[in-house]
Amino acid sequence: MPSKSTSSDSSSSSGPSASPRPWWVVWSLRLALWGGGLLLAGILSLLMVLAVALAVAYPNLPDISDLSDYRPKLPLRVFSSEGALIGEFGEERRNLTPIKDIPQVMKDAVLAIEDSRFYSHGGVDYLGVIRAGLANVGRLKSQGASTITMQVARNVYLSSEKTLTRKIYEILLTFKLEHLLSKDQILEIYMNQIFLGNRAYGFAAASEAYFGKPLKDITVAEAAMLAGLPKAPSAYNPINNPKRARSRQLYIIDRMEDNGFITKEQAETARQEELHVKSGPDNGRVHAEYVAETVRQLMYAQYGNDTYTRGLNVYTTLKAADQNAAYQALRQGIMNYERRQIYRGPEQFIDIPADPKEAEDAIDDALVDHPDNGDVMSAVVLEANPKKIAAVRQNGETIEITGDGLKPAQSGLSDKAQPKIKIRRGAVIRVVKTPKGPWEITQLPEVEGAFVALDPRDGAIKALVGGFDFDKNKFNHVTQAWRQPGSSFKPFIYSAALEKGFTPATIVNDAPLFFDAGVTGGQPWEPKNYDGKFEGPMPLHTALAKSKNMVSIRVLQAVGAQNAQEWITRFGFDADKHPAYLTMALGAGSVTPMQMVTAYSVFANGGYRVNPWLISKVTDQKGKVLVESQPPLPNESARAIDARNAFVMDRLLQEVARSGTAAKTQQMLKRPDLFGKTGTTNDSIDTWFAGFQPTLAAVVWMGYDTPRSLGDRETGGGLSLPIWVSFMETALKGVPVQEYSAPEGVVNVGGEWFYDEYVKGSGVSSLGLEDKGSAPAAPEGAPTQAPPPSDEKKRILDLFKN
Repeated sequence: MPSKSTSSDSSSSSGPSASPRPWWVVWSLRLALWGGGLLLAGILSLLMVLAVALAVAYPNLPDISDLSDYRPKLPLRVFSSEGALIGEFGEERRNLTPIKDIPQVMKDAVLAIEDSRFYSHGGVDYLGVIRAGLANVGRLKSQGASTITMQVARNVYLSSEKTLTRKIYEILLTFKLEHLLSKDQILEIYMNQIFLGNRAYGFAAASEAYFGKPLKDITVAEAAMLAGLPKAPSAYNPINNPKRARSRQLYIIDRMEDNGFITKEQAETARQEELHVKSGPDNGRVHAEYVAETVRQLMYAQYGNDTYTRGLNVYTTLKAADQNAAYQALRQGIMNYERRQIYRGPEQFIDIPADPKEAEDAIDDALVDHPDNGDVMSAVVLEANPKKIAAVRQNGETIEITGDGLKPAQSGLSDKAQPKIKIRRGAVIRVVKTPKGPWEITQLPEVEGAFVALDPRDGAIKALVGGFDFDKNKFNHVTQAWRQPGSSFKPFIYSAALEKGFTPATIVNDAPLFFDAGVTGGQPWEPKNYDGKFEGPMPLHTALAKSKNMVSIRVLQAVGAQNAQEWITRFGFDADKHPAYLTMALGAGSVTPMQMVTAYSVFANGGYRVNPWLISKVTDQKGKVLVESQPPLPNESARAIDARNAFVMDRLLQEVARSGTAAKTQQMLKRPDLFGKTGTTNDSIDTWFAGFQPTLAAVVWMGYDTPRSLGDRETGGGLSLPIWVSFMETALKGVPVQEYSAPEGVVNVGGEWFYDEYVKGSGVSSLGLEDKGSAPAAPEGAPTQAPPPSDEKKRILDLFKN
């Protein structure tokens, strides 16, 4: 009988004969057991590492409570009075935008490509973290597992180095962020903090930087383009790498469609949309660079380095339309003058290689060194002869210049042209498009200019252009250039004369004057009128309209140079800049354009001194007003001259604008409420026009930084006046005509205005006629007082001794 063990053995081997398992099955089972154990060990090790990190690192994590009141570095932003951006200063261009104001399409585009499960996960994609950790240990390419919350943790608090330690800190910070903030708060920080290239931080700044439009107006196609930037701002920059940016944009559009953020129809429309990416200077912006720089300096003096990070918004008194009109008028006036100058030759000559790729690189390098200056653009000549120039611009466009477009540089196309001015292949030149369309060769101007306009009623600056181009010359000629005012200074001498008994009807002799060395104490002086002619006795109002130098000198002789020196300080001029000599009558002192516009405002507003002001309000990033200023309207405490003095001077300056050296003002603008005076210094070194309408005073200056003649025939009426008129054409549109009302104390007799007391015969009826017989008969009712003493030589000697 079989034993139990035998029975057992039989039982275990009953049925068909058992065959041994294949070797690969055995090894598979062993590997599975070993691999599972390894995986489990790996997971346990990772958990242990995380536990240790949590215990050690978590208490040392930075305090992130300030993110609940997110305040990133925000630039100083400068605005016009209407809110148009005119300047931005700071390392990071950012426009903080609350999540509620970020359009849904922009949020959807970001979520589609960066973190489609953002609103459903807890902040960390665990599988992605393990994968990225293994890749880091194995020195493989990163798998890109960061969620939006993790990116916020890294961008705000950590470096971008790829180490296990940094990744652990990133995860721990992510836990804290998810605990402290809502999903919307985290997304808001991300969309305002992320760097997107071109100095733009956040999608609102990027929308302005790449498309020149506010974020609220973004399209699906534009949103997809911007959403591609966080991964690699330089690689997917639509300005520098349009092909790669386009490829990523299409991929994001697909992702948006796959995630249900947009419909199939919207996706197809977005793929077909043609984007208009900014590729150069924004010519549509308000050009107020000199104003913005002035504001920056004022803010820095107040807030120091915080100026560039705390998000200050500065609102100026500038009117955007007036500022643009001033900018265009000054540039056009300077370029019109430049067309009449001798061609100075190309800015550089380069060798253009025969190889097309090398040639393209050489041209690009040259044009980078000679960037466009607004509408005055640079180009490299490919071919040149007396009848045609072919040149290529920085954008690759090939242009042709023919006919009248060649005239400004005809000397450079001559066969006899000197090598330095010869236009040939490889020459770097300047071109500009004419109003009618064709291209014209030109050159960057050497001459400079300045324009400033303010409201004479309160001193608010409405437009200020400190030079031809801020990038070319940052010197602000409005506030920093001390120049001779020439004849534009004469009205202040005439104003002093009104207080000494002169009237518009006073007859003054326009006759030659000569002062020998014994009188001057130096070189003999024989002043001349601009035209070299003398017209004899004439009324004071005619003398100012014709800008007669001899009359102005005789008037100053009678007033007294020291009296006049004191009088002009009422208008804001510095006495020490205007020595008490007879040359003061011809504007031989020194002024700035800002001083001139302030001084003319005294005439414009009825005799009050106003202080120019520029900043109306300063707010913080949330719109809280930090500073607000509104200077009081002029009152008697600010009176500079009597109201009747201002009124009579207005009448004299109105005649200048109607029939005198500034007659073009009324001829071109066709309105009677215009007042002003031209100015041209000796040898035409400085040219001016200073004028006003009762609501707006403006001054134009032109000249070289290193003083030299503008040309024998150049005058304030020919150079500066047209700029003023061009500006006023825009600035006075819709402004009703305003006439001044006569104040108390003046009387109109025979069409001329007189002070009451001078109508009775106590004023000055004539001057400088002692050796010419009796003076012409004055208008009926005009004052008839005898002329001043005839011992002019003694009085002049006394003046020069002063």
